[in-house]
Amino acid sequence: MTPVIIQATPEDARPISVLTGELLHEIMERIAIKAFRFNPKETEERARKLLSRGVYYVFLAEDSESGEAVGFLSLYESYALYAEGAYGTIPELYVRPPYRSKGVGRQLLQQARDFAVAKGWKRLEVTTPPLPQFDNTLAFYERNAFEISGGRKLKCDIADMVR
Repeated sequence: MTPVIIQATPEDARPISVLTGELLHEIMERIAIKAFRFNPKETEERARKLLSRGVYYVFLAEDSESGEAVGFLSLYESYALYAEGAYGTIPELYVRPPYRSKGVGRQLLQQARDFAVAKGWKRLEVTTPPLPQFDNTLAFYERNAFEISGGRKLKCDIADMVR
């Protein structure tokens, strides 16, 4: 199967939401922690709004025969002095299990690299889900020219702090 990679539009918000739900469910199942709040309708609307505003970019991988969305990669522009200005952050990359190890993820990353070049970004950054449960994910990124550049990703939920 050779996937077709397309740049998503706001009209693609529904399959993006479905794939996001699958990604989050897989992460939570493997780490045995309810780390994310996921609401399909809210996620779909959020994707539609972010894509409409042009601040969130998504590449969808579609099965060339069925047209079914089988994976996606999202990007947004970040800024940092250490990165020499603007760079791309990949918050989500997901390929459905039956399509893994078939080049879909590699093609999505190549599309992200091409997009980064067009935007004038000097780098792309990504954070893997928790290790060791996602050692294969880390190995995938390393095979695709990413290298470890720092520590762990941390978060602070603002809503939890405001009481």
